[in-house]
Amino acid sequence: METVIDILLTPWLWISVVVIYTIQQGILFVPQNRGYVIYTFGRYSGTLQAGLNFIVPFVQKVAADRNLKEQSLDISSQSAITKDNISLEIDGILFMKVIDASAATNNITDYKLAVIQLATTTMRNAIGSMELDQCFQNRDKINANILAAMTDATQPWGVQVTRYEIKDITPPTSIKEDMEKQMTAEREKRSVILTAEGVKTAAVTKAEGLKQARVLDAEAAKAELVLAAEASKESQILEATGKAEAIRLVANADSTALSVIGAAAITSEGQQAVRLTLAQDAIAAHKAIAAEGSVILTDGKTSENIGNTVAQAIAISSALKLSE
Repeated sequence: METVIDILLTPWLWISVVVIYTIQQGILFVPQNRGYVIYTFGRYSGTLQAGLNFIVPFVQKVAADRNLKEQSLDISSQSAITKDNISLEIDGILFMKVIDASAATNNITDYKLAVIQLATTTMRNAIGSMELDQCFQNRDKINANILAAMTDATQPWGVQVTRYEIKDITPPTSIKEDMEKQMTAEREKRSVILTAEGVKTAAVTKAEGLKQARVLDAEAAKAELVLAAEASKESQILEATGKAEAIRLVANADSTALSVIGAAAITSEGQQAVRLTLAQDAIAAHKAIAAEGSVILTDGKTSENIGNTVAQAIAISSALKLSE
């Protein structure tokens, strides 16, 4: 027991403890994406980066530990008035990162609170320069304006705003109802326009179809007329050719008959046959005249001529039979 007490009362033990503690306080391991702000006797002297670092114990100390990663800050719902005096409730989200740990510590008390307040003010200014419809239609423009304004304002704080997004824009209930009515009217208007366009397109298509049908009908009728004309032409040609051939054949037959009759007529028998034919024709003519009326006027020689003609015909007929 006395030995343990003697060891604890040994000055060298206490000196060793103090030395170890001092060395421990002088060695710092800085994590990745962190920045340690060092003060020497209460004055900024540097920023320690990631890795193994050394400081003078009891003379230097870590005044602030800054996160150098990109961070997101929620911007709670805020009231803003548009250019046309409409009150809106707007909330958003902001992305930022500390790029200078010393400036974020020495130049601003609470950089996160300062960034949120600046974002709120900038958002109200951006909304105040636009009308209600523009606020809904130009969200990207509002975000870009807020980002540009905050980039310049936060540079002295060692903070970089990388992105700002509006999450929701809530108009008053009355304005919301009016907007819904307007949207309904716009949808109905578009429906009517689309219906009219459909009817117009259908009418145009129908008219084009009728036009094409009429053109095709006209072409078909024209083709039929051409075919009918060609057929009529061919028929007339064939008919004329047939008539010409018939006339030629009749003429050839008459020519042949005349040739035969002429050849026979130059003989004595032919002469007798001719006289017989003439006598027969004369008798037939007198019979036809007698059949037409009951009174026949003659010159007194007609009966003699008829008798002679009959006698000649009988004689010629007898001669022809004898010659056969």
